[in-house]
Amino acid sequence: MPDLLSWLQELPPLLIYLVAAMIVAGETAVIFGLLVPGEATLLLVGFLAYAGTLRIIPALLAMTAAAVIGDTLAYRAGRRYGPRLRASGLGARIGPQRWQRADSLLDRLGGRGVLAARWVAFARTLAPRLAGAAGLPYRRFAPWNLAGVVSWVGASVLVGYAAGESYERVSRFLGRATGAVLVLLVCLIGVVLAGRWLGRNPDPVRALAARGAALPPLRWLRARYGVLFFLVAMRFGPAGTLLINLAAGLLLLFAAGLAVAAVLEAVVRHSGLGVLDGLLADWFAARRTPGVADTALAAVSVLRGWVLIAAVALVAAVVAWRNRPWRADLLSVLGTVGAFVPLVVLVLVAGLTGPGGPDAAPDLRPTQTAVVTASFGTLAWLLSRGARWPVAVAVWTGALAGVVAVTGARLYLGWSTASGTATSVLLGAAWVTVFVVAWATRDHAVGDAPPPGPDGPATGDGAPRPRASRPASRVPRRPVDPC
Repeated sequence: MPDLLSWLQELPPLLIYLVAAMIVAGETAVIFGLLVPGEATLLLVGFLAYAGTLRIIPALLAMTAAAVIGDTLAYRAGRRYGPRLRASGLGARIGPQRWQRADSLLDRLGGRGVLAARWVAFARTLAPRLAGAAGLPYRRFAPWNLAGVVSWVGASVLVGYAAGESYERVSRFLGRATGAVLVLLVCLIGVVLAGRWLGRNPDPVRALAARGAALPPLRWLRARYGVLFFLVAMRFGPAGTLLINLAAGLLLLFAAGLAVAAVLEAVVRHSGLGVLDGLLADWFAARRTPGVADTALAAVSVLRGWVLIAAVALVAAVVAWRNRPWRADLLSVLGTVGAFVPLVVLVLVAGLTGPGGPDAAPDLRPTQTAVVTASFGTLAWLLSRGARWPVAVAVWTGALAGVVAVTGARLYLGWSTASGTATSVLLGAAWVTVFVVAWATRDHAVGDAPPPGPDGPATGDGAPRPRASRPASRVPRRPVDPC
């Protein structure tokens, strides 16, 4: 590698600009990125700018323009040849329903998917073509794509510039980080799918029991002893059945939380983020002053996990009292008066997982940060449901500011590490996402359901929707012939 870098430094700068721009543009324009991702090229450009062979500002502008041109060509190719692909034999084998599902998904996510794909190898190579083939308007594609290009190119070139002589090490870490981002996206998709399933099955224990009862052994038992099971269920009554479903549902949530926490911890641990733990700790320690430390300590002491859980319980009780009645199933309980219960489960999950280890101090464990993140998210979710969008934006902005304040204060005091903070914040955000998606899915499903009775369909919180009155027909009735 040193010989290659020495050889590159002897080449004309204009030739280096042209070759690097062709590689970056060709990553998406000619699907070159499926073979060789472009991070290595951008890191190399940043290193050559550090060495004085290139200039940093022209390098950033040239690589950004090349990436935008490559994405535009790929978008045009997808827009032009996408209909042919749908009309081909492969497109017919995929089926019109799947094409329509992909179109609706891309229409719902829009350019946000293009922005996220820019940070994932292989995905950024195919995303512009898929956007063009799906008919995403260029006016929606271009701003999100430009934001992704500027952030990705700028970060990669500046990391290569800052790396200096550590080019090989930084290149290896950035490759690991790309894989970690891909796994995180897969985990996010899993969390969203779990939330959608919970929204369609607001009583998951009963839904799983119904599916299990369809299996041959249990089906035989139900056919033979169905009357006995019915009599036993009658002994419990509705209240006992609800308590059993709640207990079993919380066990399912606990198991799901352990699985998500283990995945996130493994992703962050193998992403290379742990290298920054010592650097950030030293940076904060060098800038720590008594006055700011006292302020940070006060913020962490006030915004503790159990204090926020109590606040969630109070807000949930008020919301449930104002929006009653609510349905007697697991999702309704956890989305109204029992919104604090998942946070208690998260305390147990975060206490059993995390990068703290047995030798770490108690404050280094991610329990507080995960619970604080989930608590702020739950408060924002409860207060923004049914509110106007300026109020909802203000509430979620305040929740984000609270999470940043607490995590920043813990990092400033040296109570958390960068990797532990990332793990706990991701865990808390994933925990809230499940219930936000579940409640939105349930509201949508209930709103589209046919009327169950003469009073019309029920709303998401159990209240009946008013039926729209149909206007009387103005066409006069045909007179009856008396003959």
